[in-house]
Amino acid sequence: MYKSKKLTFIRYFYELIDIINHMSSKLDEYLARIDRLPTWGLSYALLWALGIGYFATLYDAVSNLGYALPFIPFINTIQASIIVSVGLAGYIIGSIGFGIASDRIGRRLVLITTFALLGIGSLGMGLATNYLMLFIFRMLEGIGIGAGLNLAMVYIAEFSPSMKRGKYANWIFISGWTAVGIGTVVAAFIVTISPTLGWRIIFLLPAVLAIITTVILAISSPESVRILVKKGRIQDVEKIVNRMEEVSMKRAKIQSLPQPKIVHYQEVPSYSQLKILGESKYLKRLISLTIFWFFIYFIQYTSTGLGPTFVKVVVGFTPAQYAEYIRLSGFAAIGATIISFILLGIVEKTDRRLLTQIGGIGFLISSFVSTYLLLNKELITWFIAYFLLEFVVNPPYLAGYLMSSEAFPTAVRSTGFAITDGIGHLGGVIGPLLLFPLIEIIGPLPAWVILGLPAPFAAALLWFTIPKTVGVRLEEVNEAYREGTAQR
Repeated sequence: MYKSKKLTFIRYFYELIDIINHMSSKLDEYLARIDRLPTWGLSYALLWALGIGYFATLYDAVSNLGYALPFIPFINTIQASIIVSVGLAGYIIGSIGFGIASDRIGRRLVLITTFALLGIGSLGMGLATNYLMLFIFRMLEGIGIGAGLNLAMVYIAEFSPSMKRGKYANWIFISGWTAVGIGTVVAAFIVTISPTLGWRIIFLLPAVLAIITTVILAISSPESVRILVKKGRIQDVEKIVNRMEEVSMKRAKIQSLPQPKIVHYQEVPSYSQLKILGESKYLKRLISLTIFWFFIYFIQYTSTGLGPTFVKVVVGFTPAQYAEYIRLSGFAAIGATIISFILLGIVEKTDRRLLTQIGGIGFLISSFVSTYLLLNKELITWFIAYFLLEFVVNPPYLAGYLMSSEAFPTAVRSTGFAITDGIGHLGGVIGPLLLFPLIEIIGPLPAWVILGLPAPFAAALLWFTIPKTVGVRLEEVNEAYREGTAQR
């Protein structure tokens, strides 16, 4: 009797192994079929929706807050610093919490929830009547922003052919950096034309955009193929991939697709997410990307969140000069939009690590040059320098987001991205709180240089821990080969 039960258990064990191997083989087949597609295989409405959502995300994160804070009548300088920091604390909660949830329950529902929170938070900030309301809704908005920055990139990466992953990721990146450029111009003019109501308007705009994204995603977004295969929903995957093939052939005006190059990979064991990330290879990537994001956000969010407040409080412009500074800073940020279009032609040809290194050096140069020119009230020279520096300090965001979505296996892809970007946002929490105390101790120019100094060194770490990922399938970057390449 005991021997019979033992044999039954062994038989079930090997059947389970067969099922796991079968599911893994099916995933390899579906990935190969997606990889051969000549174009984006899903509805373009999804790209538009994610683009609109990314516009709202970057607009909230970068463009509107810094311009709104000096005009909000019921907060002071210290409270303004706290509002910047609490939003970034929300980023951490959203990034890590929603990232883990995305790996466990799927991408789709979490992505929809993310943009819904962004819309609610922006709406609440636009209607706020006191500091407490502003604080609470900024936290909610921050949770949505932190999750949205990560999950949109992961979603795009998992549905894109490997040779076009950077291209489609850059489509939504362009939308985000259009917000940084054109959105900044709009925000600058709104608050200077209407100082009393302008700050409310620029908070309400992203609320509308986030709601549009939420509705479109709820109607037309499928679940990730990788997630569905892991859940055993093969019929659903078959329908999605068949539809992607039909749509892609129609767009490319071809009658057939090339044979899929099926590469079998040894799947990372499905044990604890923390245990996977604790493996030497992934832990090095996790630490280096976290350090990179920490010091990029350390300087970037201090600059965008408190730059206008710094100029108003420390530089001592007249009201007319300050209004001119606000408008010029908006126009200078258009450089971010221009470079995002330029990246379309180079992102699939340039090592991501090189782009991050150039950006890290650019942040240090910008910290010195921008502050020096503003303190000397050289507004036109500052505008030209700021505009040109936008071409240098913005590419590392796309490169960094791509690396963060490429550097981890499927089982922990969202979690790894979430931890690196989420904990990295602690830099954005700490930086704004240090700015004015540092200025009091060592002066404005040294304070800004100290904030920008670590960025190039943080970018240099990536050369030693992150592999080259341009044009490489996600599984090839992470999972090991199980068999050789096969043609179906």
